[in-house]
Order: sequence, then C-alpha cells, then structure tokens
Amino acid sequence: MAGRRAQIDRQELARLVAEGWTVRRIAEHFGVSESGVLQAKRAAGLVRPTLDHRAAIPWTVKREHVQSGPATNLRNLSAVAQGGSVPPEKVNTALRWAQRLIDAGSDVSYDPEAGFTEVPASPEDSHIAGVLARARQALSGGTQGA
Repeated sequence: MAGRRAQIDRQELARLVAEGWTVRRIAEHFGVSESGVLQAKRAAGLVRPTLDHRAAIPWTVKREHVQSGPATNLRNLSAVAQGGSVPPEKVNTALRWAQRLIDAGSDVSYDPEAGFTEVPASPEDSHIAGVLARARQALSGGTQGA
C-alpha cells in the first residue's frame, strides 16, 4: 500500500524561505526530499531566476580566467542588464571600466591562452559598447541611457 504524498504548504514554505532556512532543513520540516522542496519553491515562484551571461561573455573562458577583472566586470554588467542584484560599488567599478575602454577606442576580447585583452574597437560592432548600453538601459529604468 502506497503512502500518502507529503504536502508542502506554500505560505509556510514562503515564510521559511524568507527566514533563510536551508533546503535540507525545510525538507526535514515537511518530511519530503530536498528535490521536493526545490520543485515546490519553483512552483511557488520562490526561486531567483538564473542569469545568463552568454551575451556579455560569448567565449568559452578557461577556469584560470573566470575570476579576472574583465570577466568579473562583464558578469556584473550582464547581471545589471538582467535586473540582477549587484552591490553598487561593483556596478560603479564595471561601469567605469567599460567607459574607460570605450573612451580609449578599445574593446575587450578573449583568447584561451592570453586571457582577456584590450583590442582596438570596431566602431560599428563594439562588444563592450553593447554590454555597457544594455546595463545603462536597465539602470535608467528601461530607457536608453547615456
């Protein structure tokens, strides 16, 4: 005889998530698997959407370059453009970095051996200008910012 499926009360789930309970602790509380909790969180809209940084970082980046300054700045600008939460000081650093490149007539490129490099910008197709424009648009509330 099969047992009755455990039920997860959405209001209580939302309260526990807001209080910072871990998935494991919530699973134990409701008597369900961690997978069941994750499914319930998704169904209740309690999971933050995953950000996709492929437009800002279109290259396959080697592990040793993932935490470099350019990669971090590109990820932060991408997160801002997608409505993600980025500390203001990191946003400012990324904005200044991108604007410095543009002002110098440069763009950013990536080579698996050399890492991220500054290259002459193509005025009609500047990668960094596009990334910066999307971030500024999001910061200005969806209207094209300067």
